[in-house]
Amino acid sequence: MIVRKLFPGSFVACIALGLAANAAAQTNDFDGRPRVVLTNKITVKPIAKAPVTYPPPRSENRAPGMSGRPLGRFNTELLTAIESHLGSSYHFNTIGPDSFDCSGFVWRAFQDVGVNFQRGPARSYWATFAAPPKEEEFKFGTLVFFSGLTHVGIVADEKGFYHSARHGGVVYSPFNDYWLSRIDGFRRVPLDSMPNQPASVKRKPANLNADEDNEP
Repeated sequence: MIVRKLFPGSFVACIALGLAANAAAQTNDFDGRPRVVLTNKITVKPIAKAPVTYPPPRSENRAPGMSGRPLGRFNTELLTAIESHLGSSYHFNTIGPDSFDCSGFVWRAFQDVGVNFQRGPARSYWATFAAPPKEEEFKFGTLVFFSGLTHVGIVADEKGFYHSARHGGVVYSPFNDYWLSRIDGFRRVPLDSMPNQPASVKRKPANLNADEDNEP
């Protein structure tokens, strides 16, 4: 007590140093190495999110791979015209803009790119245009005829063709067994000999073959 009265500040300092040494001893092993102190604190690291990607939109009724092919200027324009009518409904003896029969669709597609010829039934196109060489039968733009010249479409490639079907309207159809077994032949529109005419001229034929378009 006499020491505390004589040296009160020193006594307090000694107690503080003793407490600090005791705390240091508790965080170190006997050999002086730091001791691992466990706590109940949890550090949450944010999880990096992978970027979300979406598949490209699907083109309904479109010929596979057609848009990526080098078709040339005219064929590119013809393909654009054809695809602009995909999904249109079927209606006998119509040439658009929202519905077509098979020969009306063929006529409209070529009219859209400035190629003019007489609108008529499928058999009239067969009689008007010449047959293509064998290697051009399944070439884009060739006309393909079916079922006794009662149906016509436009070849996309060796895998399929575009046409206006009674069930489905303007679509792309593959050359499956059904269609291959019904092919009558092919014709090519002679582009270099056809006079150009603006596509805005729309003429509806007075008489069409009533037996046309008996296909699905």
